[in-house]
Amino acid sequence: MKYDIIFTNGKIFTSDTEKPYAEAMAVKNGRIAFIGSMEELKGEAGSDLSSCADSVCDLGGKRMLPGLIDSHMHPVMIADNMSQIVCLPPYIHSIEEMIPAIAAKRREQGPDKWILGWGYDEGKLAEGRTPTRYDLDKGAADVPVCIFRSCGHIRCVNSKALALAGITSETPDPEGGEIERDENGEPTGVLKENARLIMDKIIPAKTHEEIADSLVALSDLLASLGLTGISDMGNLDDTDYYDIYTMAHERGMSQKIGMFYMWDSFDDKSRIKLTPERLNPDAAVKVQGVKLINDGGISGRTAWVNKPYPGGDGNEQGINTCTEENMVSAMEFAKNHGAQLSVHAMGQNAIDMAVSIMAREKDWLDSPDIDMPHARVEHASMPTPYALKTAAEADIAFVTQPVFMYAEIERYLENLGKEWLQATFPMQDILKAGIRMAFSTDAPATPIADAYNPFICIKSAVTRIAGNGYDCGQKQAVDIETAIRLYTAEGAYVMGFADTGMLKKGYKADFIILDKDILKIPANDIDKVKVESTYIDGKEVYRIPE
Repeated sequence: MKYDIIFTNGKIFTSDTEKPYAEAMAVKNGRIAFIGSMEELKGEAGSDLSSCADSVCDLGGKRMLPGLIDSHMHPVMIADNMSQIVCLPPYIHSIEEMIPAIAAKRREQGPDKWILGWGYDEGKLAEGRTPTRYDLDKGAADVPVCIFRSCGHIRCVNSKALALAGITSETPDPEGGEIERDENGEPTGVLKENARLIMDKIIPAKTHEEIADSLVALSDLLASLGLTGISDMGNLDDTDYYDIYTMAHERGMSQKIGMFYMWDSFDDKSRIKLTPERLNPDAAVKVQGVKLINDGGISGRTAWVNKPYPGGDGNEQGINTCTEENMVSAMEFAKNHGAQLSVHAMGQNAIDMAVSIMAREKDWLDSPDIDMPHARVEHASMPTPYALKTAAEADIAFVTQPVFMYAEIERYLENLGKEWLQATFPMQDILKAGIRMAFSTDAPATPIADAYNPFICIKSAVTRIAGNGYDCGQKQAVDIETAIRLYTAEGAYVMGFADTGMLKKGYKADFIILDKDILKIPANDIDKVKVESTYIDGKEVYRIPE
């Protein structure tokens, strides 16, 4: 056999537990044709490697890993954010700095466009509070302004936007949401959970072509971070993003995509297209299934917890945003169409509810044709012993984000206290329970500018140390090899990406080469690792500039 390319003299971590390490790898027609030691390679190919391959790459001892897979992120939002005001450090540190940034955007855009921003976290703002309509009005009062909180579950809008949406003191809270009000009953401009969706109906939408082009630009950035497979966990509207991602791939997007339809964004469920063609695990763009949101977030105190948050009135336990009836109907839909069910659940009550309903049905995706969990819990920040036992028995996967505590430590500590904080995201408990788990970032729903950087997430899992140096609970940390597997092989499993996630003979040649040996460097330096090159289906899609 003549290979397309042979890689020699490398330090290869395969994520394959049966054969975790190798020195050489050969690629043919976009797949791995050989993986093993240099001695084994020469025994198979002969001593003159150049005669049996189109090219030979001497890695010179560099570390190679499988391509990284982010199994919970929001690429359309990330791409959109690239043109918006970034309301977090190192760009903005206070509400006072946010106001001139809004004014500058008003001057730049003129009088006919919405001003959009993202990323604020009151814990990182100098004032220590959430901005209000009155703050945003100081930056621009004559055009609508909408700023997303980092978690993606809360919006702050100005008075103009409230007026356009028809929100007044008389407007009732929507089910599963809250229109925050001041002491006089007037809306403050802060819209929580389902209340934030009111704005989706009036903010002008981009064309499909504009979204596709922004995804192509994002693809290059993601490739530079070693991401070869990603998810789209659902945008909060009824757009069919499958067509947009297909267009983006035709225009040059390189990552494999698995996308979800937001169940509650489609009043007409017949528009959720789960055809065999779209569910194909070998496709570059595929549909995963449907997703629901069962509560909010910890940093916004809207995660549905089983005891009151400290520092409140003693009754504050977050928001349950989904009914049992709605979850059951979504599960039946997913089952009937051979698709995956995903439920966002962070607090104990939300997770218990999700797994108890999911466990009523046996694994409807258990077949030789697909290797993917039928159901998954997103975040799973505070699983109870009941949730761990039930999820393990029912083969329900967890997709979690260790980067949350790293990036949102100020609000996590304030909202939970030390003991509760250190028991949150119990990665070791989840693994010991026998639950399949994958790591991800949920970018951009994290208050750091490069929230999509997988190496920050990996560092967070290995160190359990927050960005400000706070100890988030060492007994729940994982070792570096486990963290990589959870970002590669386990990511491929929860996403149902066929023949990916491991460097294994017959698998797709998705892999990265690093500038530092991530398995050997101090854990505190993991976020300093750079990707030198990224390959997808055996083709180099990124090389670090010289």
